[in-house]
Amino acid sequence: MSFTEIFSDIGKGASDRDRKGTRPYDSVSALAAAGFGRLRLGRNEGGYGLSLSESFVQLRELARADSNLPQIFRAHFAFVETLRAGLPQAETWQGLVRDNRIFGAAMAERANETSVTTEVTHGLNGLVLNGRKYYSTGTLYADWIIVWATLGGDRVRVLVPATATGVTRLDDWDGFGQRLTGSGTTLFDQVALTPDQIVERVPADTPPSQPFLGAYYQQFHNTTLAGIAQAVLQDALAFVRPRERVFGVPGKVSQRHDPIVQSVVGRLSSLAYSTAVLADQGARALEAIEPLFLAGAHDDDAIEQAQEQIFKAQQIITQQTLEAATTLFEVGGASATSESLDLDRHWRNARTLASHNPAAQRQRELGDVALNGTRLWTPYRDGLRRLAETRRAGEAA
Repeated sequence: MSFTEIFSDIGKGASDRDRKGTRPYDSVSALAAAGFGRLRLGRNEGGYGLSLSESFVQLRELARADSNLPQIFRAHFAFVETLRAGLPQAETWQGLVRDNRIFGAAMAERANETSVTTEVTHGLNGLVLNGRKYYSTGTLYADWIIVWATLGGDRVRVLVPATATGVTRLDDWDGFGQRLTGSGTTLFDQVALTPDQIVERVPADTPPSQPFLGAYYQQFHNTTLAGIAQAVLQDALAFVRPRERVFGVPGKVSQRHDPIVQSVVGRLSSLAYSTAVLADQGARALEAIEPLFLAGAHDDDAIEQAQEQIFKAQQIITQQTLEAATTLFEVGGASATSESLDLDRHWRNARTLASHNPAAQRQRELGDVALNGTRLWTPYRDGLRRLAETRRAGEAA
């Protein structure tokens, strides 16, 4: 199994797509047709049977080619992990993965508070889905959409065909980085559902039951950022090697032999190495707790420790990738800022990924863990508890 040629083709067009805003439909199709979405399915299930660590290496290489692409597949791979853990009707949905169908996500909503207003109700002819989602990463390119909604006061996870009647996907994501991830609005207007499309139903105030997946999603970001650091080094080498002019030196001078340029590239190579090592360590931490996840254990100390490792690594990977994306411009002066090179995409992409989960908030949480032994996600759990108390008080009145 090798995706090297596909990754290479994707990398060749990454800068041009970013400048022109060309959606990578062809890239997603090529990856899907090659079975990229089946990396984590077992060989006896029609997949490649890669370990978590091996799959994240592939994702890092894809991020080096174009960091939009791993983000597009992020919800898909997380969904495959839930299938492996025994999601209801897993065999049905695994069949779609085997057929190279891609799953996207429509979970978050824009509102003044964290809530889910998208709703499944009983219509005249059965269940229907109505609502509006944002940050629908990957949905623009997906065959199926994973949707969080409510049903009779419960929280449900629903699977909807992307082309179903009543589904509208808008490419209105206006972030300055990760521009092509399809992370905009998804609308659901009287979308007909069958009961088997509801794959999970829990009370609305239920705390996150799968902290493994919380760590998995952050490991995905870490891996993508590490891939950007690799891309920065790659582009620095491609920029420097053919050049024969150095600032402040008359005549022709091979830039690759200039000691200052060598020093900058040395720093970039070190940052690429460091971020990759930290990302790989996070993948191994996830791998160590995978048996607990598959066994349905969600509150083990080992899971907490793995999350902590991944969150700590995220603090460093984020800053080092941003440093690399800025330091890159020290190799070429003003010429490196040419829009035709599009080297600024690395910083824009890294900064956008880093903003998904505020680093300062996560840093404070890690400090609370170190100082006071507070469990991770405590503010979120406390918020859910208060919401539950408020709801019960309202029902009693």
